[in-house]
Amino acid sequence: MPRRNRVLSFSAILMFFVVCSSLGSTLSRKRVLQNPIATQEVMDTTFISLSEYLGYVKKHHPVVKQAGLVIEQGEAQLLKARGGFDPKIEVDYERKDFKGTEYYDELRGAFKIPTWYGVEFKAGAERNEGAFLDPSLKVPEDGLYSAGVKVSVLQGLVINDRMATLRKAKLFREQTQSERNLLINQILSDATEVYFEWWRAAQERLLFESILENTIIRYEGVVRQVETGYKAAIDSVEAGIAVNNRQLSLEQARLDFVKKRLELSNFLWIDGVPIELRENTFPENELLDNIDASLEIMGQSLDLFTIENHPKILAMQLKMEQLDVDRDLKANKLLPRLDVGVDLLTPEWDNGDSYQLNNYKAQATFSFPIFLRKERGDLALAEIKLQDASFDLLATSIQIENKIKANFNEIDSYSRQNQISDEIVTSSARLLYAEERKFDLGNSSIFLINARENKLIESSEKQLQIIVKLLNAKASLFNSLAIVPENL
Repeated sequence: MPRRNRVLSFSAILMFFVVCSSLGSTLSRKRVLQNPIATQEVMDTTFISLSEYLGYVKKHHPVVKQAGLVIEQGEAQLLKARGGFDPKIEVDYERKDFKGTEYYDELRGAFKIPTWYGVEFKAGAERNEGAFLDPSLKVPEDGLYSAGVKVSVLQGLVINDRMATLRKAKLFREQTQSERNLLINQILSDATEVYFEWWRAAQERLLFESILENTIIRYEGVVRQVETGYKAAIDSVEAGIAVNNRQLSLEQARLDFVKKRLELSNFLWIDGVPIELRENTFPENELLDNIDASLEIMGQSLDLFTIENHPKILAMQLKMEQLDVDRDLKANKLLPRLDVGVDLLTPEWDNGDSYQLNNYKAQATFSFPIFLRKERGDLALAEIKLQDASFDLLATSIQIENKIKANFNEIDSYSRQNQISDEIVTSSARLLYAEERKFDLGNSSIFLINARENKLIESSEKQLQIIVKLLNAKASLFNSLAIVPENL
């Protein structure tokens, strides 16, 4: 009969222990509404769920805070690029005095406003005097004022360095959002895998605690039967060896649990200070039932997945758009450079009507490299970078799609394996119970009971390994989809 996936099938084992030993659960545990990372010791055992643990990681881990710096870097780049369009004030002053003679005293000021296209508006003033002043620099006594415009007619009109820098900065800011999500998802994925190992170690510890409890009860019963002459003395020796073996396994499980707990603590920080979990803190028991909600992968399927919305693909596409802007800039530099400008002149800065078309100063600058080898080389390199990024995007898209397909197949396979192993564990527990009943009736031996118990332990550990693989497959899907949980 098919069964719903659940964590380890300890229910059959514990049912067996209750029937044969009339014992309660080994540990009396309850959930407490207090910080599981607190330093004070309490008698009750505290659980920290996967979602609570990941909430601490997402909020306090240094790598997550480092990911936030990526966003700030994008904002800083954008601010820097916008600075290329800031209005600018320029002032030039020169003076020469020699042997009591003022050769010249020149003062020039300008206010310039660059715009999106290759057009720059400007206003200026100059006041010059001196005995040996250049005649072209002579101005009225109260100074000469100007207002004009400068235009890049060919190269730099449609796109120029300022425009390209600002476009790339805007794209980079969007790219940092995706890169931040990738960084946060990766640290949460790493933390999740460590939590799974801690959970596995906790389940193994529980298993061997329960096995040891039952083995001790069986040993004490055999000793009483030996004392009454119902069993041979050698049976107590063999039962005692089983107790020692179970104690050894439990100590190893406890050591592994402590090691995994310390590894888990590497991901726990509060206000920049690393925090260590206290000894009586345990992972949640029903992890497999809650993991989909904790990682927010509920309802995910291949039919709903679209590669275009993946953060990695978005980041690469934005990078390609930046390379495309760079290519357009390099192509524009194949055009000749022709800058023209005109300034209307007036001695009366506060009289708009004084600006006349017959009072002006014009300028034109032309340049053009004959062979264009540098410009053509830059354009070829830009196109190569763009093609390389395109091939990389295509390969990465295929890799992500195939990885996600593999994740879904792994989850389906391990879910079926878990159902099968659940049946094996349940049957092994029944066989052990039957063997103990036969022993009580004198139709079995301690050797056979130990063999049945070893099979139960083996099948339980095997199921535990399958469940961990299933959990890791779900975590791998979480990582492949690059999800950043919003509810942590």
